[in-house]
Amino acid sequence: MTTLIESDEHKALRAAVAAFARSHDHASKTLWQDAAKLGYIGVNLPEAYGGGGGGITELSLVLEELGTAGNPLLMMIVSPAICGTVIARFGTEAQKQEWLPALADGARIMAFGITEPDAGSNSHRITTTARRDGTDWLLTGRKVFVSGVDIADATLIVGRTEDARTGRLKPCLFIVPRDAPGFTRRAIDMELHSVEKQFELVLDDVRLPADALVGDEDAGLLQLFAGLNPERIMTAAFAIGMGRHALAKAVAYARDRTVWKTPIGAHQAIAHPLAQAHIDLELARLMMQKAAHLYDAGDDIGAGEAANMAKYAAGEACVKAVDQAVHTLGGNGLTREFGLARLITASRVARIAPVSREMILNYVSHQTLGLPKSY
Repeated sequence: MTTLIESDEHKALRAAVAAFARSHDHASKTLWQDAAKLGYIGVNLPEAYGGGGGGITELSLVLEELGTAGNPLLMMIVSPAICGTVIARFGTEAQKQEWLPALADGARIMAFGITEPDAGSNSHRITTTARRDGTDWLLTGRKVFVSGVDIADATLIVGRTEDARTGRLKPCLFIVPRDAPGFTRRAIDMELHSVEKQFELVLDDVRLPADALVGDEDAGLLQLFAGLNPERIMTAAFAIGMGRHALAKAVAYARDRTVWKTPIGAHQAIAHPLAQAHIDLELARLMMQKAAHLYDAGDDIGAGEAANMAKYAAGEACVKAVDQAVHTLGGNGLTREFGLARLITASRVARIAPVSREMILNYVSHQTLGLPKSY
């Protein structure tokens, strides 16, 4: 059963993370390590491997509060949520022992590579392929818009292997160490202001041992979506936190800024759009919480629908909240002093990544409403 009322434990966690995040000036390696020491980074990972024993519900709560304080950690979407979840659910015992404690305590970080230059949102067009060479694998291909590769100890790469029965290519997941021969990276010049950089990766016959494959070779899609659903939920948390951060700045400004005889927040032209932004963020959070609860309960199908809806709703709410916040401050909204202008670009990320809002509308129209496909 999905509960829409937070437990006292979750409320306490939310308050603790909020206080912690406010005590740090900005997102950094120190913030990551300090958060990990307090158990926040690995809160979703199994207790048996050094994690907090919680789920995506708790991890999304942590990221939302970090974002609300202006200290979002983008790699939380990737390292513990995608990679940690996939390894915890499908990895071998040796993989779990090697990676999960280190991901939980902040000693190691893992990146995730799925997007390709020519595949876009179509995962069926992924051309990165893995072929057997004795007991090893040889991985060849390209990836783009991979976050934090420079600070990651390894990257979980989505490739494709040939099905011996059908000859068709099927998705598989491989752990690629950052110093693997043939594995190179190039930073992408982004307008986006973010601590985490984006990279293009080239894999030129990267030789990997047999145990670099995560999970069952024949269960690639199941394993892939086990990571993508948390990614969408965490992206929603990232967006909601950013929206709340912008909204709080606007509300504080509107409460104090007086132009004629009363604070500008007393005027409905200012107050109502901010109230609408708050409502939209709260609605998006409810869908995010539903998606997280479904995922943690093991309902992958139900979580898939809710996670897509949550990501869509949060992206839209975030963009509107940031836009209205900047507009509320007028010229001040574009100054470095108030720190809102940089969010204009950052807020659009949740509309674009990890999947565009149009592809989510496709998902809902096809999977939920049963409408025919055009592709």
